[in-house]
Amino acid sequence: MTIRNFGAMTEIALRGLTKKYGDVIAVDDLSADIRSGRVTGFLGPNGAGKTTTLRMLLGLARPTSGTATIDGVAYRDLSTPTRRVGAVLDTGVFHPARTGRNALRVYATAAGLGTAGLDAVLDTVELGRAAGRRVGGYSLGMRQRLALAAALLGEPDVLVLDEPTNGLDPHGVHWLRGFIRTYAAGGGTVLVSSHLLAELTNTVDDVLIINRGRLVEHASLAELTNATTSLESRFLELTTERPS
Repeated sequence: MTIRNFGAMTEIALRGLTKKYGDVIAVDDLSADIRSGRVTGFLGPNGAGKTTTLRMLLGLARPTSGTATIDGVAYRDLSTPTRRVGAVLDTGVFHPARTGRNALRVYATAAGLGTAGLDAVLDTVELGRAAGRRVGGYSLGMRQRLALAAALLGEPDVLVLDEPTNGLDPHGVHWLRGFIRTYAAGGGTVLVSSHLLAELTNTVDDVLIINRGRLVEHASLAELTNATTSLESRFLELTTERPS
């Protein structure tokens, strides 16, 4: 599979995005633009609202108020969502008794995608040789690669990745970094959530940080860091709760 150059630029827009569960505000009036041709790191402490935000963006949870759109259209209203947006949120969605190739074929059929490109995608994520093995025998890193393969089947112009380096060895992390950078360089839009701040420093162009559901920083990596300030120190400064 060759990473294509994307024609039209696709951007993600969050506008006043809010999600409440009873009296608990999980995401609080979040507004941001995720630009095409760039990798945006989505950061926040545990419980900050990152996963809830991603679920609203992908139509898996309804906002209490506000919107999350791809080129002005909500995910639920896209005519062919899996051809516009590829997402990796959960590596446990594949039946353990199926082979990697069959699991991907089932996913492609359910998503209304063709199966002609299965082997090419498996090769792209370096699972070609393991495609005939059962998913139940895959390591966490291999399941992560399989989830990425599923996200790529529709050749989407947007990638949404939640902790994509989980289970990957150093070779896998290096490969994923290069893949993401190449994808964005072709005009793709990448939103990646991760706790590995040092790795994100080598991967992202822009950084979006939330804390307690609210936006606390949105800037380029170059604007946030310098010779004396790392992404980690800036993140801790913005998200560490201080005694009142």
